Amino acid sequence: MTPQSNFMIVAAIHDGQIDKLRALLATMNKSVGLADPGNKLLPFGRFDRLHFARFIIIEAKTADEIKAFGIRPRLWQPALAFIGDCDGDRDSFLAELVEHAGAGLDQLFSFCVGYPDPNSEGLLAWMKSHNVEPAANYVNWLGRTVRQVHEEAALHRSLSTCLQTIVDEVGRENARILRQKLLSHVEMEKLAGRLTLAPSASTPCSWRIRNLLHKIGVPLILLLLSPLFLAIAPFFALRLRMLERSDPELFIRPTREHITELSVQEDHDVSNQFNVFGDIKPGLFRLLTFKFLMLLTDYVARHIYNHGFLTRIRTIHFARWVFMDDNHRAFFASNYDGSHESYMDDFINKAGWGLNLAFGNAVGYPTTRWLIKEGAEREQQFKATQRRHQFRSEVWYKAYPDLTATDLARNSRIRQGVEIRQSSDAEIRDWLSQI
Repeated sequence: MTPQSNFMIVAAIHDGQIDKLRALLATMNKSVGLADPGNKLLPFGRFDRLHFARFIIIEAKTADEIKAFGIRPRLWQPALAFIGDCDGDRDSFLAELVEHAGAGLDQLFSFCVGYPDPNSEGLLAWMKSHNVEPAANYVNWLGRTVRQVHEEAALHRSLSTCLQTIVDEVGRENARILRQKLLSHVEMEKLAGRLTLAPSASTPCSWRIRNLLHKIGVPLILLLLSPLFLAIAPFFALRLRMLERSDPELFIRPTREHITELSVQEDHDVSNQFNVFGDIKPGLFRLLTFKFLMLLTDYVARHIYNHGFLTRIRTIHFARWVFMDDNHRAFFASNYDGSHESYMDDFINKAGWGLNLAFGNAVGYPTTRWLIKEGAEREQQFKATQRRHQFRSEVWYKAYPDLTATDLARNSRIRQGVEIRQSSDAEIRDWLSQI
């Protein structure tokens, strides 16, 4: 298995350079915000380990909201962020980027403060030093590579193309003969070089060890700390409710212009991108609570929800939660299937409590009760809040357009049916129904 990695290169932009940077980023697109895989600056399609990537300009447009807590807004210099999800380890992928797109990256990062760094060994070292680790990260299907996605999609297309011809030839009644004919077709296509089904690579030993230590270590530490948690639980609950009851309500609707700017980039593909950025509610209590919840989120995403779904949500490909600005602000990004409205409704209806845990400590989020109640249940207030804090990607790339997470799972099941013999006619018919 090849595990996935992520990167988020962030650097402040020189004063007065945002418009020029936006114009340069726009040359990478084939339409508004959607990347041209062969663009000259960074030809995303050349990198066969890259699932998703985006360039964004992070601005603190909702910074004044924290005034409701009696806090002066912190200064934030707009920053360029280059975000991606890839197969294999991050460092080797960044090296590959520098090797094949170094000139374009150099041109993009020239708008950033501190680039080039005279004390750095070059572009690769600078990118590594400006990488921001997520507090929590989600991968829809751990180990499913870009190559696997393309191979399995080609297999599905090939089988679906010839299925009707075979049905016309032998009829629908004998499922075993149908399967055998389809398997023969696959073997002929492989011999002709039109289909490839490469075996999975072995899991790196170092990753396996780290993952096992994390899987065992986090619960063990929490178990050892459980007496302390039990002792402070009443005080935590009391303080939490005091803060929840005193939190100011900020029901501010996003402007029509803002919604239009976001909508222009959405629904060009079966998938969409999502970015939100805002302040964390003031106080050490809020920050520690937020960090603890992100630790738990990262654990369950890494070890439990890593095969096709996040709680009951099956439409997210990749997602990350990041603490920024010395833990005063938080950033969230995801790649998801369907429309923005259906994405929000999916979460509200299926995992509203999860939204509350993940974002309830952010400024502007609807007031929660005991962290898990209310909050996202206030549908209109929640939707206005997330839209207000959302901003578009300047450039967004997806390695497999027109394929949803559901499509990827189906294609993997079809491949499994090719490689593993079904034991009954019912199982064979179930496999045939997916083609």
